[in-house]
Amino acid sequence: MKLIIVESPAKAKTIKNFLSDDYVVIASKGHIRDLPKYNFGIKIDDKHFNPEYEVSKDHKDVIEQIKKLANKADVIYIATDEDREGEAIGYHINQIINKNVSFPRIVFHEITKKAILDSLKNPRDINIDMVNAQQTRRLLDRIVGFKLSPLLNQKIQKGLSAGRVQSSALKLVVDKEKEIRGFKPITYFSIDAVFKNGKDKVESILVEWEGKKIDKLTLQDKLQAQDIHRYIQDSSFVVQEIDIKNKKVSPPPPFMTSSLQQSASSNLGYSPSKTMQIAQKLYEGALSDQGVMGLITYMRTDSLNIAKVAQDEARKLIEESFGESYIPKKPRIYTTKQKSAQEAHEAIRPTRIDFTPSIAKDYLKGDELKLYTLIYNRFLASQSSDAIFESQSLFISDKKAVFKASGSKLIFDGFHKILGSGDKDKILSPLKKGSNLDLDKCELNTHQTEPPARFSEASLVKMLEGLGIGRPSTYAPTIALLSNREYIKIEKKQIFATDISFVVIDMLEKNFLEIVDSSFTAKLEEKLDKIADSKLDWQSVLWDFYEPFNKKVSDGKTNIASLKVVKQTGESCPNCGKELVIRNGRYGEFIACSGYPKCKYIKGEKESDIIDEKCEICGKDMVKKVGRYGEFIACSGYPKCKNIKNQKQVSKNILEGVNCPMCGGDIIKRFSKRRAFYGCSNYPKCNFISNDEPTNNKCEECGYLMAKKETKSKKYLYCLKCKAKVDIKE
Repeated sequence: MKLIIVESPAKAKTIKNFLSDDYVVIASKGHIRDLPKYNFGIKIDDKHFNPEYEVSKDHKDVIEQIKKLANKADVIYIATDEDREGEAIGYHINQIINKNVSFPRIVFHEITKKAILDSLKNPRDINIDMVNAQQTRRLLDRIVGFKLSPLLNQKIQKGLSAGRVQSSALKLVVDKEKEIRGFKPITYFSIDAVFKNGKDKVESILVEWEGKKIDKLTLQDKLQAQDIHRYIQDSSFVVQEIDIKNKKVSPPPPFMTSSLQQSASSNLGYSPSKTMQIAQKLYEGALSDQGVMGLITYMRTDSLNIAKVAQDEARKLIEESFGESYIPKKPRIYTTKQKSAQEAHEAIRPTRIDFTPSIAKDYLKGDELKLYTLIYNRFLASQSSDAIFESQSLFISDKKAVFKASGSKLIFDGFHKILGSGDKDKILSPLKKGSNLDLDKCELNTHQTEPPARFSEASLVKMLEGLGIGRPSTYAPTIALLSNREYIKIEKKQIFATDISFVVIDMLEKNFLEIVDSSFTAKLEEKLDKIADSKLDWQSVLWDFYEPFNKKVSDGKTNIASLKVVKQTGESCPNCGKELVIRNGRYGEFIACSGYPKCKYIKGEKESDIIDEKCEICGKDMVKKVGRYGEFIACSGYPKCKNIKNQKQVSKNILEGVNCPMCGGDIIKRFSKRRAFYGCSNYPKCNFISNDEPTNNKCEECGYLMAKKETKSKKYLYCLKCKAKVDIKE
């Protein structure tokens, strides 16, 4: 028996389809061991870093299964993903099974039968330099997170975190927000004219005045603009020059991770996280006309390389579908501008050029088909011919003023045959040089400069890539982390920095500039690349960072002034009587009890009001509160007493005509963090609960209450006691 160990169950299932019964394929389900979750987990001794890896609880069963199969196997192949993280996962699997034996390592860019069989013929050893590069990244991130996050909690507020990539990305967002807030608009003017020659009309804009070029911001003096406008209305114009040129436009390259995320965001409205989730499924295995197989190559890549066989297949299909004129004389070869790109990888492309989107629509789901079509068309277009446009420029002048009219038309569509073109032809009227033109209309228009646009998820990914911050695998998780930590808000595709992020970045800039400095982070990425290429010692890189950084953290505990803002209000807390204070939160200032955390009173949206009612459990006052699902009544003794009631006044949550089968009380629709459910108004004395909506129908067999249930195929009632069913007829 031959054992192949991969990362994901979906990948294991796909690979198994291509192999004989001699092979068993099992998934490690990601990292089987890592640094401890709640401890630092790194021993530092004489400039040497010893990570204390441990097996996660949810992987113990998987490891036991792997060990059992490994004992029976004649050969064990490590087939984790081809990037550094995959190499490190393979290394840890090796260590868990047998520390003295190195198992053959196989890699492939795509999950197809040919790729899998070829990889089995050409195994290699685990690349320990790649493992060390990944290990260095992991330890650096642990050092920054565990050393710096507690300092932020101490000096600013609880619940904050810092990270090498996350903080650099956050600084970009904060800097953009500062730029927008500090923006001062500039008023400027433009002069637009429409000329005519018989029935022909030409729209134009003033580009020159008295021999000086007029660009966007030249005309800022209103009086000057008015003088020019008056002059033009009384002048005569002729066609000074006609310039017609052909312009070639080359197709865009195939996708790599960053450009795929950007394009999916712009064209499909997908977040980077959603894009990568769908791409992962297309890579690991999706249904096709030949069964389940990987439909795209590896989706975490910063390379634009394309396998020659894939190029040849694409060129052949283009020629057969559109004609010889649609393929360039030589295959197109693209190179990335990123110095640290892993050129051994491929760009993202379809694994089968004959599995066209028109065929794929019968096998893929909506989101999968949209992303697959985007990848397929982009790859095919990248191997197609240039598009050719005719560019037209018409210059109209008198003694002082020169106007320009521009037009263009598509001569040869080239790659646009595949990608389509949103540009419409704008063809200028056929005029001759020296022709006299009459002024039909002249307008003086007022404009104001616009503030810089906020980052979208796509443009932030582009910026991170351009600055060399992070790697393809980190873009989506970084944005997701900033959002989950509430450092940023994403509204209508725009990224906003929250108030607390300004405080955090200000502190980091003043005391830990290297953590938020993009050039420092990019240089660190270059060092990781050198470790992977066996050109740098990973222990030395860690020590060079750790020694000065750790000293700054130690000094900061005493030298950095507290940034916690607590202002007195002079008001008393209605719950405990202590003074209310103004605090800084993630979304700005709020008023809360100074007795926190013992008293969690917050004034405002979730303010509590004491009502004339006592808790039947502990005797304390009951208070009216506002939660995410509306008003409710709770004991003021919370959290010791958790008595909660829904107010009778909130009638929309009470099921009319339905009474509790246990005590006769009202049935109320309640909400937890995960779901909606139905419970008795006399809770906690009565513990009646139903996941489905109860009705006033009684079961014919036992007389108990029945609830509504709906599936994709039908609707029915079922008894909450004996589970008897009755179909609902429409």
